[in-house]
Amino acid sequence: MSYSELMDVLENRFHTHMNRHKGLDWENVRNRLESDAEKLSSLSEMERTGGEPDVVGLDEKTGEYIFYDCSAETPQGRRNTCYDPEGQEQRKKKGVEPAGNAIGMAASMGIELLTEKQYRELQQLEKFDTKTSAWVKTPTDIRKLGGALFMDCRYDHVFVYHNSAPSFYSSRGFRGSLRV
Repeated sequence: MSYSELMDVLENRFHTHMNRHKGLDWENVRNRLESDAEKLSSLSEMERTGGEPDVVGLDEKTGEYIFYDCSAETPQGRRNTCYDPEGQEQRKKKGVEPAGNAIGMAASMGIELLTEKQYRELQQLEKFDTKTSAWVKTPTDIRKLGGALFMDCRYDHVFVYHNSAPSFYSSRGFRGSLRV
């Protein structure tokens, strides 16, 4: 997708979903985006993999705009992933390979996995992941014991669950965040 096509998509999404960023002005967002080609590349990857990134806030301290993946369900191009490289390596040893791992894919895209707090904030804007689930940044103590966390929205409630880090499912992927 070209730079101008990406900007058009982001602008259209911004204006279509004003409930996600009340009080923010697109021209200010555009000016910030135009000054950072690396972040635009990350947004392009978020879009390419089905994340439908949109502005969800402004950090008043840093002046950074905060983008989250806002696709209704977990981005299609990021599903079938285990949690991290170690989990993926364990799967390879068993002869069953996931499409990748959430931590590695996010890093290669220049984004971060949502935290549990960020995921809950996202769910305050709209209901997401009512049929899919998303890995979230897992605390070190849980990961050291072999586990990883994921979340979804069912029955009008946001749930956090655990699974082994090597596990992967066709309906589980990850959502990312980017600060610009």
